[in-house]
Amino acid sequence: MADKKQEILKELYPEDIYSYASKLTLGEAEVLQQTRQIIEKELRPVINEYWEKAEFPFEQFYKLADAGIMNNPKLFEGRENAQKPREIYNAFLYYELARFDSSVATFYTVHGGLGYNTILLGGDERQVKEFAPKVANFEWQTCFALTEPDHGSDVAGGLATTAKREGDHWVLNGEKRWIGGADTADIIPVFARDVEDHKIKCFVVRKGAKGYNAVPVPRKVSLRAIQNAHITLEDVVVPEEDRLQNINGFKDVANILIHTRADVAHIATGMTGGAYAATVKVAKERDQFGKKVGHFQITQEKLARMLANVTSALSFSVRISELMDEGQYEMVNSALAKMNNALVMRDTVALGRGIVGGNGITLDTDIGRFFADAEAIYTYEGTHEVNALIVGREIVGKGAFV
Repeated sequence: MADKKQEILKELYPEDIYSYASKLTLGEAEVLQQTRQIIEKELRPVINEYWEKAEFPFEQFYKLADAGIMNNPKLFEGRENAQKPREIYNAFLYYELARFDSSVATFYTVHGGLGYNTILLGGDERQVKEFAPKVANFEWQTCFALTEPDHGSDVAGGLATTAKREGDHWVLNGEKRWIGGADTADIIPVFARDVEDHKIKCFVVRKGAKGYNAVPVPRKVSLRAIQNAHITLEDVVVPEEDRLQNINGFKDVANILIHTRADVAHIATGMTGGAYAATVKVAKERDQFGKKVGHFQITQEKLARMLANVTSALSFSVRISELMDEGQYEMVNSALAKMNNALVMRDTVALGRGIVGGNGITLDTDIGRFFADAEAIYTYEGTHEVNALIVGREIVGKGAFV
């Protein structure tokens, strides 16, 4: 059994020279192997086409449901009553998806990370029972509507979308922006400020609700394959039974962000690994000045730096996952991981772009996508500066946000 797992992981992650993936179970490794097979068969042949035309490959992506990436019984062996897979598996699932393409990974983190965690952490027993299974098997697509046109990092105090209770229902008004998948989602958790107590609450808006409109943000140069929507809410009615009962202030929202900030750290790790793997492939195959690009000293030095970045990012992702599996959920941990991993990701894709040369600005080598998409990953789920300030507050005991 151990030999089989080792064989699978060696095939999947040759860049994992410190064997971080050995912490996975055989069942988790098998699900990741099946995920890779579906990616290569279904998604790789079409991803550049969809990235270029700014559309998402829904039909091909939903083939991943066949692997049961959220609910395969192999992920729950010995922990059958758990609501979600282990965080260490989660880290390598994001690594697997982002190692291929960050738009695909981002779509999943909106659905299986932000949206799903909002339901699990914010819903009462009845709501979790209604919503969670349909999200886990991809019967329903979900997302996460928090950020607004004028409020991103400052949503804690600046969130402007309002919710007014009228009898047994609520009326929502406002705007949201950069909400991935919001134009196609079946259920949309929308965060709004209660006009009575001024607390942030969360409301599940269902597809087709009157007054809800989501239009994709045009002219993006990053994460082109995923649609980020601008939402307008005009007197949208949501019944009290669809208000997530356990979200009653920004502290509850922050608990969700601890999870999802770690998820984006894992995406940055995956992009680092993907850029490295794509660059190595070119370096071994392309001839310049009579020998392979990878046979030059300066290229090997850059490849070594890229591998060091992969190893650094994996160490952050794996350790924060272990802590979360142990029940330790700290914002400073997620912020530090996201800050570091996004930094080394940005460095790695730039190094790869340079090694690949002019072909690195095309979609033919994958580096072009990684290079463009890195800018979005560097910014979302907390900019570098915001995450640094969260860490700085922990260091000196004083917040410096304003």
